[in-house]
Amino acid sequence: CFHVFKGLIKWINLVFLYNTILQGNVEIMTHFFLPSGLLWGVGSSAYQTEGAWDKDGKGPSIWDAFTHKKGKVFRSETGDSARNGYYKVKDDIQLLKELKANHYLLSISWPRIMPTGIKTEQVNEKGIQFYNDTINSLLENNIIPIVSLYHWDLPQVLQETYGGWQNISTMNYFNDYANLCFEKFGDRVKHWITFSDPWAVDVKGYDTGEHAPGLKPGECSAYKAAHHIIKAHAKVWHSYNDTWHSEQQGMVGISLTRSWGEPIDPHSQTDKAAAERYIRFHLGWFANPIYKGDYPEVMKNYVGKKSAQQGLGTSRLPTFSVQEKTYIKGILDFLGIPILLFPFLQVPSYNTDYDLAELVDPKWPAPGPKWLYSVPWGFRRLLNFIKTQYGNPLIYVTENGVNQILGMTNIGNKFNRIISILFTALNDGVNVKGYTAWSLLDKFEWNEGFSERFGFYHIDFKTKNEPRHPKASADYYKKIISANGFPNPREVDNWYREAMDSCSTTHQHLATGNCAFCSVLEKHII
Repeated sequence: CFHVFKGLIKWINLVFLYNTILQGNVEIMTHFFLPSGLLWGVGSSAYQTEGAWDKDGKGPSIWDAFTHKKGKVFRSETGDSARNGYYKVKDDIQLLKELKANHYLLSISWPRIMPTGIKTEQVNEKGIQFYNDTINSLLENNIIPIVSLYHWDLPQVLQETYGGWQNISTMNYFNDYANLCFEKFGDRVKHWITFSDPWAVDVKGYDTGEHAPGLKPGECSAYKAAHHIIKAHAKVWHSYNDTWHSEQQGMVGISLTRSWGEPIDPHSQTDKAAAERYIRFHLGWFANPIYKGDYPEVMKNYVGKKSAQQGLGTSRLPTFSVQEKTYIKGILDFLGIPILLFPFLQVPSYNTDYDLAELVDPKWPAPGPKWLYSVPWGFRRLLNFIKTQYGNPLIYVTENGVNQILGMTNIGNKFNRIISILFTALNDGVNVKGYTAWSLLDKFEWNEGFSERFGFYHIDFKTKNEPRHPKASADYYKKIISANGFPNPREVDNWYREAMDSCSTTHQHLATGNCAFCSVLEKHII
């Protein structure tokens, strides 16, 4: 048994800072500045924000199909219109400009530019024009586009016809799609992410059934889907390196999400082994093949043992050939790290293969949802683990924040701690070059529908044109970016007051009464 550092730890807000967080002990620091050149930004994804799900030639995705089945999403909500980002690109880029963001992490919708997912069948020029206009508008406003090729919206035709990521052919279709993106946008986009959080794609989509395409154990194998995704990433990286890199001079990476595990008893070898096993089964599932050419040994051993106990002749975990190990090893230019947690499923599946119990320390703050906890020191340990295990790669923090559940007025208090942890990790020698807060707008939150808010900008759900309203945190984050850190405590305290005053003045006309979405900056006195 062991405690798991649970948390997407997306952007969170606090007034005072912590310098060193080690073994759970905190030293308070009064100010610091981060190295010059660190990129500050925000992110979002296509399905969560664009809407226009069947407009201008776009084909259906697995998320369109999934959300159109009643009972799959909270209140049976869909991303059909999402936040109407398809029609409000220039408006939303102005919000990025207001934040003084250095970069914007966005995803391209595969079925918007290839309706069936197959290049030889159809390429949608209107979709290509949409992303061209988006990228151009970002650059015109001095905002760097960081583009994810896959943030979960697989073309539905590929799922229906081939079984999606269960089928090796999807790898080749994905490579064709990626090369089209490099051809059309690569002269301006220099940071490419092949997959955003493939762990969630595999486990939640092909094991627990919580996400699209909604398959469960017995219907498919999350291990097979992950195997094909790893090889797809490798194929795309090689395609870029062989065909596009010399001319475009860009980088191709992957965003691997995972939590951190701590032994309940740090003196127990059994507990320490369980925590290590947890990390290897999560981050290591994808990072080990990409950095070292094969799955972690403990993962191969445990899945093999479980498969034998189930009467299977071979392990449910696929194997790489000698040639494949060479092909996939070392094939990325940077690593993206968000930090996520997902529920534990008590059936014979990926979630039970590693023989351990996941517990949450009751002392860890829970901002609201059952899957989200704020434990910043775990972030530092995870970054240092990556530094030690995988040769200190170039890292971009690709998602970091906290949500605001509808109706809640008190969710903040931790943002500065995360930035402080980033500072201490840099002092540890971790090679972090960018920080992405999640997210720009309140938006569709997958199987939670619109019940959770992660945005710097509040969306008025009841108004037809869905106006954007800045939360107090938008003003506060803008000041962090401008200062590249935190000046003296008095100045930081002024940031807080100004952000709250601005929010209250701007939104006093709203019916919320107590300006609920402003209070994400609730002051915390240490």
